[in-house]
Amino acid sequence: MPVNPYEPVVPLPDEGAGLPIDDAGNAITGGTPVIPLPDEDAGFPIDDEGNAILPPSTPSTPSVPSTPNLPGIPSYPGRPQAARVRFLHAAYGYPSFRIRISNMRMANWLTYASISSYRRAPAGYQTVTVSGMDGYIYLQKTLPIQYGTSSTIAVINRAGGLDLLQIQDNCCSPSGRYANFRVSNLAYNSSPLDVLLLDGRVIYSDVRFKETTSFKRIRPGEYQFFFAETNLASMPAWMDIETLDSAFLGEQPWEETVASVYINVQRDNTYTVFLLRSGAAQNELQTMVVID
Repeated sequence: MPVNPYEPVVPLPDEGAGLPIDDAGNAITGGTPVIPLPDEDAGFPIDDEGNAILPPSTPSTPSVPSTPNLPGIPSYPGRPQAARVRFLHAAYGYPSFRIRISNMRMANWLTYASISSYRRAPAGYQTVTVSGMDGYIYLQKTLPIQYGTSSTIAVINRAGGLDLLQIQDNCCSPSGRYANFRVSNLAYNSSPLDVLLLDGRVIYSDVRFKETTSFKRIRPGEYQFFFAETNLASMPAWMDIETLDSAFLGEQPWEETVASVYINVQRDNTYTVFLLRSGAAQNELQTMVVID
């Protein structure tokens, strides 16, 4: 076997090395010797000047932390980090839209009160372009898209034109035979509205234009939600939404009700009720239910 010239060899200790030493510096024989550890450079070849010839050092390669795969967001080597994005047409009075993020087409023929499916979009600050089917550009706006998140970007009305509203869709998965529920007010002509049940329980209070409520757990069953201006107090934020006696379904509770929606809630789903315009008058609204 060839000999590696840089392979260190543990030197043998000098005679008497490792034995106890008396006051005169002589080894005391008869004890149990301990083999001393060699010096750091011991065992390597020696050059003409008496220095150890060490092997050439190999630079270490720094470790690169891995990027975790988040649910619904696969990670591919060499590809940029991404998020899930979908688009909602909530701009009353406008035709169908074609929507791009940078050079990627995200939605085509998106009509009013419709929502696209989720698509993979690059994370970071991205330019969103909203145009008509004839190519006319209605709006360009730069939005921050956070890696690993899911979001809905709504095209909404504003004074004199259009705007984009980004809504985060990330939520804990429904558990314990429950579902998730929330409300998003995208109606420019809306007053602050309460969301309530027929028995007077206020699920959310004063939901304003461009406001999206937090998620609440809701028990499966049949519900009829009403949107109205009231002075009733809201139920505690931590309280779940429980079922209501079916005898109340289909009735109108107050004259102030501007919209209502019936939902047969199924377990393990996430429900978002979007409030949209249905006309030009104040509080002339319609509802749109999206189930994830």
